Order: sequence, then structure tokens, then C-alpha cells
Amino acid sequence: MAFNEQLANRIREQLKLFPEAFTEKKMFGGICYLYNGKMTVGIVKEDLMVRILSDKIEAELVKDNVRPMDFTKRPMKEFVYVSQDGITTEIELLYYIELGLEHAKSKL
Repeated sequence: MAFNEQLANRIREQLKLFPEAFTEKKMFGGICYLYNGKMTVGIVKEDLMVRILSDKIEAELVKDNVRPMDFTKRPMKEFVYVSQDGITTEIELLYYIELGLEHAKSKL
């Protein structure tokens, strides 16, 4: 299993709550969810990957279950990983999806 399928199903269910259309694409050895071709959130192994606006990222990185996305062994700009402990509820997961969607909409 390249990515957490249970988390993928949780994300798919949450995305049904949005009027926007999302697409799935395999990326980073996992799966990503895109809005108008712009990445919002994704899954790499067991972690949720989220794109966050630059002016909001520092506030997220102080949280216990959030760390810089270091897929390339260097932190990637505007990307974070959220561990499973940070998305135990659907409200927590929805929060990160909304952050990712906000980022995607800012790039249109």
C-alpha cells in the first residue's frame, strides 16, 4: 500500500460536502486531490499533505502533529505533513481540506 486508503476514503467523503469539483491524481508516491488543477491536500504513506498559504503556515507548524513536508529531504515551500494524530476527527480533517482549498483558489 503506497498510501493510507482509509484516509483517502475519509477525504473523499469530506470532499462531497463542497460545491467545488475535485480530481484525484497519483503524485509523490501517494494520491493528491486537486481543485481546478491545483493541489489542495494529499496522502503520502500515512500522512496528510496540505498546501497552505505562506502567511498561515507558521501558525500551523507550531501544532504538535504538523511538520514541514520534507519529501525531498528539504522543507518544501507552502507544504506541510499532518500526522494521523492531528486528524482523528472529521472536523480536524475538514479544517485541513479547507486550508488546502484556500491555497488552490489563491492560485487561480
